[in-house]
Amino acid sequence: MTMTKGDFLYKLTTSKAPLKSVTLIPGETYYFFLNNVAQKLKISKTKLFYFYEKYAFKKDGNILAQTYSLPIGMDEEEFIIYLFNYTNTQYKKYSNKIFGLYNRQNWFKYITIASIIQKESASKDEMKFISSVIHNRIKKNMKLQMDGTLNYGQFSHTKITPQMIREDNSNYNTYKIRNIPNHPICAVEINSIKAAIFPKQTKYLYFMKSSNSNKHIFSKTYNKHKKAITKVMKQKRKKRDIKNLWKFK
Repeated sequence: MTMTKGDFLYKLTTSKAPLKSVTLIPGETYYFFLNNVAQKLKISKTKLFYFYEKYAFKKDGNILAQTYSLPIGMDEEEFIIYLFNYTNTQYKKYSNKIFGLYNRQNWFKYITIASIIQKESASKDEMKFISSVIHNRIKKNMKLQMDGTLNYGQFSHTKITPQMIREDNSNYNTYKIRNIPNHPICAVEINSIKAAIFPKQTKYLYFMKSSNSNKHIFSKTYNKHKKAITKVMKQKRKKRDIKNLWKFK
């Protein structure tokens, strides 16, 4: 039996209501989140996507990444409306605190930057540095050229290949477009939003993943970036050679 809107809101505000938790992981896309929710809560995936698309302000980034405790028995529309309203309230609160106003269109530009940071960062500590690269490249009218922007929607866990970069003509492909995409890539957390608004003040324009850890190597110039690439490739070849030696022992 479907709850009335009044029953739904009442259950949300009473501790005795039976609850079930769902988690939206930072960096995950709405596509995978809704699929997981439909399976966990045993509700219609088709209806979830329908109501998501009906009420969504942007294609992604409409739901804040965190764990939600929700009453058992809600329908698909109530689920989407509640998460959208909750997230918009939080966005409004943060925006008013930082800027003294809430312009939803402008705010979502930061959410889009935050979503790129979320996809590219290896840790919380790196977020402000990744943000600085994004802001610095935008100021210089450079293409962002970041793989993470192609991990949108159903491609959230897809390995980005040169072929995908060549063939994807969407607005998410920052190897082809300038500035940021029109929509966030994924769900974001508060840390990535803060990093998007308050980047580290650097002159970095490039970064790449280290071969020894998940951390990134940041560079100010293309020449230094090329040297970092050469160093990392040598380290990878060395590791591969050692691994191959052990195979024959």
